[in-house]
Amino acid sequence: MPVTARLSQAFYERLGEQVTNELVRWFNDVDTTYRNDLKDLNELNFARFDAKVEQRFAQHEAKWETRFAAMDAKWEGRFAAMDAKWETRFAELELKMEKRLADFEVKMEKRLADFEVKMEKRFADFEVKMEKRFADFEVKIEKSLAAQTRWMYLAWAVQIVAILSLWAKK
Repeated sequence: MPVTARLSQAFYERLGEQVTNELVRWFNDVDTTYRNDLKDLNELNFARFDAKVEQRFAQHEAKWETRFAAMDAKWEGRFAAMDAKWETRFAELELKMEKRLADFEVKMEKRLADFEVKMEKRFADFEVKMEKRFADFEVKIEKSLAAQTRWMYLAWAVQIVAILSLWAKK
């Protein structure tokens, strides 16, 4: 938008109104032209600046994407290695536990077999002792019964003699 310049009265008197107005119009046209050129230049500079900024943002974005992809790959590799390491450790631990349990089972089987042998021997010894005691007890009972039977025969004989002597007196 042109700025109308008003010149001094002396200027109008010496050059005349028409020349002075022509001079003011020329200044205004020069001003408008310079403004438009400056505006075009500023728009061109801004467009170049904007393009450079966009290019730099794109470069940085690509750079960060590459870094993030590399970090992702790195972490994925580490996680995969850690998973493999833990799987190996768990497999080793499982093998150890299975071996220990198998060893324990073998030991327990042996101990139980030894215990069964000992118990069988003890029961056999106990059975022999009990059979001997029962046999001794039977012998004692038979001796006692024999002695008791003799005394019973003697008692019966005495009673029969007494009954017969009482019957004979009648």
